[in-house]
Amino acid sequence: MLFIFSVLILIGAIIALSATKDKKSKLVTGVIIAIFVLISFSQLIRVVPAGHVGVVDIFGKVNDRTLKAGINLVNPFAKVLMFSIKTQEMKENMTVPSEEGLNVGLEISALYHLEPEEAADVYKTVGYNYQDVILVPQFRSVVRGVTASYAAKALYTSAREELSQQIKEQLDNQVSKRGIFIESTPLRSIALPERLRKAIEEKLQADQESQRMQFILEKEKQEAERKRIEAQGIADFQRIVSKGIDQQLLKWKGIEATEKLANSQNAKIVIVGGKDGLPLILGSQ
Repeated sequence: MLFIFSVLILIGAIIALSATKDKKSKLVTGVIIAIFVLISFSQLIRVVPAGHVGVVDIFGKVNDRTLKAGINLVNPFAKVLMFSIKTQEMKENMTVPSEEGLNVGLEISALYHLEPEEAADVYKTVGYNYQDVILVPQFRSVVRGVTASYAAKALYTSAREELSQQIKEQLDNQVSKRGIFIESTPLRSIALPERLRKAIEEKLQADQESQRMQFILEKEKQEAERKRIEAQGIADFQRIVSKGIDQQLLKWKGIEATEKLANSQNAKIVIVGGKDGLPLILGSQ
């Protein structure tokens, strides 16, 4: 409407300019013409913000080609709708069933974005509020369907990553054909019934204690094995040494010791012919 109004004013101003001969009137009319030329031209320009695409709607006919970010020339009668293609987050707090039929509190998010080339089709077939029409209902349905195949204990412990991956894959299969790409579906928190939560925590604590005791027992076994090997080595050493020592060797070593003592400066008394034929040495002090 603004474009039509500007054009009409512009035509009238041009007619008035050609009809008037007064210089002052011509100057004023020329300024009016310049202003409305700028206004008319501005209706041909659309600026699409970064992270968005523009969908062109001309009297209900939607152009399949979307406008990219930046300055675009469009039909002045067109309506341009901006669709974000940035990563967006949708959060849900819901109560979902487990495999045993227990109600589990779940806080989960879905990170997604709109495919740029599908924006026009989404607008034509769904509308501007495609999140509420497509994404939210499918997200809730998929989450409840996936959690129903898992035990509550698994949701609380080991299966969280697997659960998140299954939700992402199934949700992406449902909405990707409508131009929505699911990036991830992280689990933010899981709230189990209080009694079940305590029972799981007690079992986990008992498992950790059992593992600790197993570690201690294994360590004691290793220490016992080390001591056994050490004792065996000492016994083997003593057996080998004892086999190499006899009475003749002992006597010979005794004689050598006697000779060394006899040559030393210490005062002593050496009696030859002691027990087992070895010298008997008596100190003088």
